[in-house]
Amino acid sequence: MALIQCPAGQPASVPALLHRNAKQFANAPAYREKEYGIWQSWTWSQTRDEVEALALGFLELGLKEGDFVSVIGRNRPYLYWAMMAAEMCGAVPVPLYQDANAEEMAYVMNHCGARFAVVGDQEQVDKILDIQGQLPEFERMIYLDPRGLRKYDPATLDQYTSVQEMGRKNRDKHIKELEARQAKLDYDSTGVMLYTSGTTGKPKGVVLSNRNVIETAKSSSEFDKLRQTDEILAYLPMAWVGDFIFSVGQALWTGFCTNCPESAETMHVDLREIGPTYYFAPPRVFETQLTNVMIRMEDASRFKKKLFDYYMAVARKVGPAILDGKDVSFGDKLKYRLGELFIYGPLKNTLGFSRVRVGYTAGEAIGPEIFDFYRSLGINLKQLYGQTEATVFITAQPDGQVRSDTVGITCPGVELKIADNGEVFYRSPGVFVEYYKNPESTADTKDAEGWVATGDAGFVEPDTGHLRIIDRAKDVGKMADGSLFAPKYVENKLKFFPNILEVVVFGNGKDECTAFINIDLTAVGNWAERNNIGYASYQELARHPQVMDTIQSHVEEVNKSVAQDEMLSGCQVHRFVVLHKELDADDGELTRTRKVRRRIIEEKYHDIITALYDGSPQVSTETEVTYEDGRKGSIKATLEVRSAKVMPVAHKMAAQ
Repeated sequence: MALIQCPAGQPASVPALLHRNAKQFANAPAYREKEYGIWQSWTWSQTRDEVEALALGFLELGLKEGDFVSVIGRNRPYLYWAMMAAEMCGAVPVPLYQDANAEEMAYVMNHCGARFAVVGDQEQVDKILDIQGQLPEFERMIYLDPRGLRKYDPATLDQYTSVQEMGRKNRDKHIKELEARQAKLDYDSTGVMLYTSGTTGKPKGVVLSNRNVIETAKSSSEFDKLRQTDEILAYLPMAWVGDFIFSVGQALWTGFCTNCPESAETMHVDLREIGPTYYFAPPRVFETQLTNVMIRMEDASRFKKKLFDYYMAVARKVGPAILDGKDVSFGDKLKYRLGELFIYGPLKNTLGFSRVRVGYTAGEAIGPEIFDFYRSLGINLKQLYGQTEATVFITAQPDGQVRSDTVGITCPGVELKIADNGEVFYRSPGVFVEYYKNPESTADTKDAEGWVATGDAGFVEPDTGHLRIIDRAKDVGKMADGSLFAPKYVENKLKFFPNILEVVVFGNGKDECTAFINIDLTAVGNWAERNNIGYASYQELARHPQVMDTIQSHVEEVNKSVAQDEMLSGCQVHRFVVLHKELDADDGELTRTRKVRRRIIEEKYHDIITALYDGSPQVSTETEVTYEDGRKGSIKATLEVRSAKVMPVAHKMAAQ
């Protein structure tokens, strides 16, 4: 595939887009942040000035072309500006997950050789100070929030605003150098380096060029007709490729406004206040919001509950059709409009979705019932499929072609092919440049013609062109009898129940499948409160007999569904345990994007897996855990091993 060159007159870098917006949309809002309960706003012209001042300050501190600048903290305009300022200086921004532990930070910063770090607050400063001895190339740390840092040694610490002031004072000294560095930036210059989640090993540094960022932002914005007047809420991790493309790439391409919430705790309140028109969330966020709605309706009066149930039935019947512009009878339209007045409108306002024009979910499969619920309210929720190496977008669902069982058609400029083993390959203008310092993995993932292996198994529907993803290719295996083993298929079905937060299914090479299950503490805890059931901890609630019975009923219901699929009917869960703790990224069991690390879980809980397969009715175990302050501890528990009813498989039923 020939590389797309930057069209004449089009900005060729992220800083060039910023300068364009400062002229074209000078007084339009670019970034907002809520602080101390008040929304503060910066126009595109002001944003350019803030970024330029920081870049000049970087030069005064000695930032060189090609240096790496780590950016760590919650979503704040200042940290987005730090990434832009780094590239403006010819350096490479490397955002890190703010909840990463010191060991994870040390690996990434050491791997890229970061000389500078821009951090949000004292927590991040402390983490870096703890690992500074492991970072031979690290020199300077710039902090944003000064609270708690008054008595820290200022030798390697600079306050963000002080660096900007330093840049303004020395503008005449450095402005020509800064302009010269910006002039060198083109489509092939590195725009950002983002690290993979590391599900199977150490994270890899994915190098994305300005071509990757700009072409992807351009095509995806045109695909969904994004506008300069759109609004988004930036609350997902800044180290995740999706947030970078939405909050930097698309924001700069279209000129729309990026809004940053005050904190994770106020996110839903801030969402309501902003009322974004463009919104993204992983399935877990939509599931949690729906769970909260249903919990509130359980506590509502009988009349309100009856009204809600009636109009939601109307919405399920005709809502998606009305959203897609299909023909609906006058009577149904009238009922739906009344439902909008009494139920859907107030509910969307409560959720913060009143103005959503384009909504996306991705990362995991979303339950059809959950997906259809939001679309029935008139929310244009769609699915996309992508990865860091693609600069997000591989496939997406066009308006009018939205389904819960596919991830859409190829995005503009993307080509797909399916290998003989079912693995999905793609190539596009968004294909990453390389894995930093890892030519072997680069060659394994991307071939000479630019085709990239996704690691996912799937197929393209011949009649519609929609892509359907089955599972991770490396996780797809065979049962002992040779039947297909696809754990994600079963896990996603179980996670559709609001009582279940996480699932890990085992069975590759075995005679039968078994599972670990985490309950959703919010949903199950609310049930316990309504039924006057006391509990002191997650562990105590998880082993309550009624909770175990409920989870067993969910497993058996899924088994019925799985049994209908002849190809995957061997994946029914025979035995399961409800784990005594939630799987946690701090304990290495999940990635920072909440993907399961199967191999680590298999090693860590080998005693429980053994009990699942040897017929034991219970198992005693001791597990190491990490507390919020980083200390290690352990918890002991005796877990009940439950057997679930297994249904006759599809081909056997057919034979009968």
